Amino acid sequence: MTSAGIQTAELDWESIDGIDIPISRQFGDVYFSKANGLLETRHVFLNGNDLSTRLNQLQPFQYFCVGETGFGTGLNILTLWQLWQQVRPDNQSHLHAISVEKFPLNKTDLIRALNAWPELKPLADQLIAQYPIPIAGCHRLNFPEERFSLDLWLGDAHDVFPVIEKTKAVDAWFLDGFAPSCNPELWEEHVLNHIVRLSKIGTTFASFSVAGVLKRGLKQHGMTISRPKGFGHKREMLKAIWQASEQENELDHQHTVSPFKQQHIAIIGAGIAGLTVAWTLAQRGHQITIYEQDKPLSGASGNPLALLNPKLCPIGQAHEHLMTLTWQYALNFYPQFQAFRPLHINQLAQKNPEDLLGLAEQYPTGLLQTQTPEQSEISSTFSSLKLTQAGAVSPHQLRDQILKHPNIELKISKVTQLIETDSMVQLMQDQANLMQVDQVVVCCAKASQDLFEQYPLLKPIRGQVSWLNNREHALAFDQAYSYGGYCMQLDHEHLILGASFYPNREDDQVLAEDHVHNFDLIHSVFPKYAAQLPNPAVWQGRASVRAQSADYFPLLGNIQENAKIFTFAGLGSKGFLFAPLCSEVLAALMLDEACPIPTTLLQKLSPRRFIKKLKAKKPYFKTAPTLPSESSDSC
Repeated sequence: MTSAGIQTAELDWESIDGIDIPISRQFGDVYFSKANGLLETRHVFLNGNDLSTRLNQLQPFQYFCVGETGFGTGLNILTLWQLWQQVRPDNQSHLHAISVEKFPLNKTDLIRALNAWPELKPLADQLIAQYPIPIAGCHRLNFPEERFSLDLWLGDAHDVFPVIEKTKAVDAWFLDGFAPSCNPELWEEHVLNHIVRLSKIGTTFASFSVAGVLKRGLKQHGMTISRPKGFGHKREMLKAIWQASEQENELDHQHTVSPFKQQHIAIIGAGIAGLTVAWTLAQRGHQITIYEQDKPLSGASGNPLALLNPKLCPIGQAHEHLMTLTWQYALNFYPQFQAFRPLHINQLAQKNPEDLLGLAEQYPTGLLQTQTPEQSEISSTFSSLKLTQAGAVSPHQLRDQILKHPNIELKISKVTQLIETDSMVQLMQDQANLMQVDQVVVCCAKASQDLFEQYPLLKPIRGQVSWLNNREHALAFDQAYSYGGYCMQLDHEHLILGASFYPNREDDQVLAEDHVHNFDLIHSVFPKYAAQLPNPAVWQGRASVRAQSADYFPLLGNIQENAKIFTFAGLGSKGFLFAPLCSEVLAALMLDEACPIPTTLLQKLSPRRFIKKLKAKKPYFKTAPTLPSESSDSC
């Protein structure tokens, strides 16, 4: 990950028996065997890690993780996925892969390379549909119907492996990549040390390479190595396993009860945070109960339309920039719902225009386009940056689809107390027991603090959106405009715009003065267009209160380490942008799965960043919380 961003692979092609074989110009080596890359993958990586047997024997809700050092054409991952289809048990077990790639193929080259394997085409098409933009960082690709997922980390292995959080140990490794003689950096001790850090007793390793640097490195870490017959003309390949000592074997036999089971999880709050977390966990087969004291989307998430409007960072910071990472994941997440509407966002360059417009040259071609004032659909004095991959979400339509999930139940009830024991969490309403669950997520915005003894301060921010009839002057349905405020078509006859921004206010009545504020915002950048709009006195609107942390990052995780109670709050005005990826992170923390963001960013999101030390013997949860009034932004 460098300040210059990600460079895609430069390829030459060689045709053998009608198959196009890609050759890396950067490393002067082929991506897969000229003899038969598919058979080599099966022999070296699948058989070398005994995956047919291991995957077939997974227990219900068990999560198996495979790591790979070079994604290349994706052949290894697709072959693994194909095996998974053939041997997976009919239960809720899940296969996850983690792969790292410094020079990803562009999508055109990827399609050409994978055309060599017609039997993999149904899987290749699904991979290609979600293949990420070449931007550094972790790209999570989910295939829930397949019970399969992939984290594709783009960047140099030297930079990537140290920042992968070990929320789940890797069970099997594909030590792949170009030969050590062509790409020695990938096989260095620094990289291998982190591969071992991400592993555990019982982890296996397989490689086509038997180079001394690899054998010595694994032996130094106590791995047991063998060298069975290699593929084709190759005399040897490498297999290794991290074996337990006798003492560790005895300890393992004392814990024979399976830790894998369906979880019953309570979500407190039905805003975008609670709904998205519920969906993410329900998709994994867990039973979810949402508790909401009023009605879903009664707080800041309940506006008629939400715009996914990221403020992108310089490309060198993209790998750990929350808004950039969440925007990319959101564009894969929301299209599964009818509530999603793809569109372009025209971001006006009002302050520091050189910085904003300069992003177009840093990001992949076509993603960002600079526009002069004359090129804008609406007449303005400002240049703009057009983001060509963005969208809007209809919150109520999204809510309805999420609540139809068979694993999700909604209860309209207040939770006033949480009592955690060694085995479960008790939900209480005053003195009445509501339910016992395995884990809880508190998603009540500013009111989340009422269920905890210690909780970071969240600042209230009043905001009001406005909408009005603009049938005669409707904007293009696939365009939105961002200018400190924003505007776009709510439907084909109404314009929605906003939003006012008043920190430290918790009133949520619709006010005429806020309509005027929203008019003044659009008039300041599009004066000719604004002059054609109806008088603000006839506008409609909705006001709500957002919750914002002191450093503008959400609160995501548990306040007390190893507790069964988590929180997700403080999303500010970016809830719909942040929620999908943050829900994946929360699932990783709750269910011991792989984490799709770097350690550096995970630490920035942890609620414990504000609570350095809990007082000794002080209760974790409040025993008599004071609930907010119904006019606040609570759940």
